[in-house]
Amino acid sequence: MSHVFPRHSRLNPPVAVAGEGCYLIDADGKRYLDGSGGAAVSCLGHGDREIAEAVKAQVDRLAFAHTGFFTSEPAEALADLLIEHAPEGLERVYFVSGGSEATEAAIKLARQYFVEKGEPQRGRLIARKQSYHGNTIGALSAGGNAWRRAQFAPLLLDVSHIDPCYEYRLRRDDESAEDYGRRAADALETEILRLGPETVMAFMAEPVVGATAGAVPPAPGYFRRIREICDRYGVLLILDEVMCGMGRTGTLFACEQDGVRPDILCIAKGLGAGYQPIGAMLCSGEIYDTLAAGTGFFQHGHTYLGHPVATAAGLAVVRALLGRGLVGRCATQGERLMEKLVERFGQHPHVGDIRGRGLFRGVELVADRESKAPFDPAKGVAGKIKKAAFEAGLICYPMQGTIDGRSGDHVLLAPPFIIEDAQLDELTDKLALAIEAALQ
Repeated sequence: MSHVFPRHSRLNPPVAVAGEGCYLIDADGKRYLDGSGGAAVSCLGHGDREIAEAVKAQVDRLAFAHTGFFTSEPAEALADLLIEHAPEGLERVYFVSGGSEATEAAIKLARQYFVEKGEPQRGRLIARKQSYHGNTIGALSAGGNAWRRAQFAPLLLDVSHIDPCYEYRLRRDDESAEDYGRRAADALETEILRLGPETVMAFMAEPVVGATAGAVPPAPGYFRRIREICDRYGVLLILDEVMCGMGRTGTLFACEQDGVRPDILCIAKGLGAGYQPIGAMLCSGEIYDTLAAGTGFFQHGHTYLGHPVATAAGLAVVRALLGRGLVGRCATQGERLMEKLVERFGQHPHVGDIRGRGLFRGVELVADRESKAPFDPAKGVAGKIKKAAFEAGLICYPMQGTIDGRSGDHVLLAPPFIIEDAQLDELTDKLALAIEAALQ
């Protein structure tokens, strides 16, 4: 009997024993194509010797030094490398152990910034419906997925949620994509004015929405308008790139493609590529300088932040992404994946939308293409696809509740950047089998 507390007590998952490129291998020798990178984590694939050697070398040199006493060479080098390539104005990096910690730190930093700036009345956070920002209390409060929030509602912070930028479902027939993008962004201004601009500290959003909506990109101009609104009312812009960042959408930082600079930016997942648990919060020089001129410290922290082994892995990963040209390869292979998905599912009677950027793609399933009506949630379409795909040797990331946390089904795809054309064919072939099996 296992003493591990599993994600689901009624499932008995196989034991993973090895990883090789784009494949994971279980104890029976079965190979699974990692079509989702776990949860958009394994951007370099499995068994990358260069990253493994960097981790081993750091363990031999220095395994741990608490940041209450020391900094470390890999943490300093990784921070320098990230800031060198980050959007203009971001100047400091706060290393944590994962995405939830990064977004939690971002929320607390936004609050402390305004306290130290002499605006303690600013404590309201605005986010979006159908977003996901993590599972700790602050991050879960920011997230807008109704199902994930429901049973924990009494514990959550009071966060406002505006409609997402979800062109497939929310753009009117008489609107251009640009007009819709502006209308969607203007919902932020309406909410700021409703709450009172003097009370709002930050707006948090994913540049490309991940797990809860299935690789939904913003409409043209959406984030530029969001930036304008934030600047008008003195509100911080926090971008959560935990899932969509670190090259996943075809640029190192996802927001590059929308021409916006956040005040705070969160990354994780692909930063460590699965070789070590690591995340980071990047912030502007202005925010850091405000704290430095005030109390001088951020009233927050974790034991393992800035961990030398984790940052050594992150440093090796980012160097590999840049040095091997893998970010550009992600963009190229992402277009090929999109072509294959459209070819296979573009006219499928139960596929309503195929979307995303880079190797971050979503397929939304519908009961009826014409009306965009979703399947009855009782059918459990997403769960059936996941099970059928896994049996066929494909790891993908289906989710239910795409529309409102209850209705709607999608499949999220986020394979390693090293994926070959033949493996893209394997992915689409096995996904097709899974979808057909689930809809029988």
